[in-house]
Amino acid sequence: MSASDSPPDRRHLDRLSAEGIDVVRVTYPDLIGTERARDVLVDHLPAACDHGLAFCRAVYHTTPQGDVVPVSGGLDAGLPDVSVRPDLSTLAPLPWEPGVATCLADATDPATGQPTPESPRALLRTVLDRCAEHGLSPVVGPELEYFLCEPDAETPRGWRRYSGTPGAVYTAGLRADPDNHLLRTLRQLRGLGIGVTNGNHEFDGGQFEINLTHSDALDAADRAFRFKSAVKELARKEGRLATFMAKPFNDAGGSGFHLHLSCADLDGRNVFADPAAPYGLSATARHAVAGVLAHAPALAALANPTVNSYKRFGPDTLAPWLIDWGLDNRSAMVRIPPERGAGARLELRLGDASANPYLLIAGTVAAALLGVQAGEEPPAPLEGYGYDPSRSALLPTSLPAALDAFEADTALTDLLGKDFATAFLSYKRDEVERFQRHVTDWEFTEYGYHL
Repeated sequence: MSASDSPPDRRHLDRLSAEGIDVVRVTYPDLIGTERARDVLVDHLPAACDHGLAFCRAVYHTTPQGDVVPVSGGLDAGLPDVSVRPDLSTLAPLPWEPGVATCLADATDPATGQPTPESPRALLRTVLDRCAEHGLSPVVGPELEYFLCEPDAETPRGWRRYSGTPGAVYTAGLRADPDNHLLRTLRQLRGLGIGVTNGNHEFDGGQFEINLTHSDALDAADRAFRFKSAVKELARKEGRLATFMAKPFNDAGGSGFHLHLSCADLDGRNVFADPAAPYGLSATARHAVAGVLAHAPALAALANPTVNSYKRFGPDTLAPWLIDWGLDNRSAMVRIPPERGAGARLELRLGDASANPYLLIAGTVAAALLGVQAGEEPPAPLEGYGYDPSRSALLPTSLPAALDAFEADTALTDLLGKDFATAFLSYKRDEVERFQRHVTDWEFTEYGYHL
């Protein structure tokens, strides 16, 4: 019996009581990685664990604007329930909400008891089970960037960047952070216990990066999900907006979600390491790189999941738009950092910050596993500065193209699950259709007066 299946024992209840906690916020990720939640009074936590919390399944099919997309199993089935059970192994006090603890949860179909096909957490577990069959335990280190914004009624969007200081790349302190946002956020997140290690101001004004420790893939996804939710919530408490949107401003670069990936064997040894092999990388590591390259067009749909995502790419953006890999080369889609031995790993630089952590990690691990199974070698690594389409194939340049590549990659979608793939494609293609019907400010500015 897993922690998410068992009712809270006296140990959990005593701990909550001793810490003065009377409410548990039960949270889980939806299809796009945003937080869905319910606050549960501690007295009712045993019932929530025993019977589950009922949520409408269509919450997975609901857009950011609150519209329900007609995905199979939702509207067509009469808007049935899913049962959401707290995973008490993830209980943690919320440092900024006195009396409140939070925990993750898992969603199942009440009729079958099986995980809901759209559940990102269940999907990642499925992929990791397949890895375990091959004696592999993926280890992941997430890196996430975001922009902090302040309200500004005089701007069309109602928000402006928190700091416009140019050139403050890789800095800390008041130089580009006049209100000490970063220090305050690091300290609050430390109390949440999600493995935050350090942070800095990034390339553009108001942009920050906070790094997390590496751990097994499911734990890393849990922590990245909680990190994004926490940063947004902390900003809201100050009347600000923290956005993980891929490219929120025309005059600034985008925000990335880079993944560091290695694999351990049953004894905990890094199987990507082999000092006697080419590049100091084992055959398993090289096959994993080849798999990520081979499935990159499909992986883009999970790594760059919005219409906006593809505006982050372009020459000299340090956001990869070609399918290549390199040795300590940040202009490559897959970078091999310089550490070897226990630190041997690949860094996928494709993802942007809007990606659902569970789906990005599941897709990356699945592609790497397919590469290991295929046993193919990657091409020669990129040398010098990249972004030369004569040397490497182009990634999808739009969300529709990425979705088409995802649908066509049956090896990847079979591993991820056909029901999930169908739901994801239906949801995202509806997003594309809604965008294509929307008249943008750019169109009116470009055409309204002259045509």
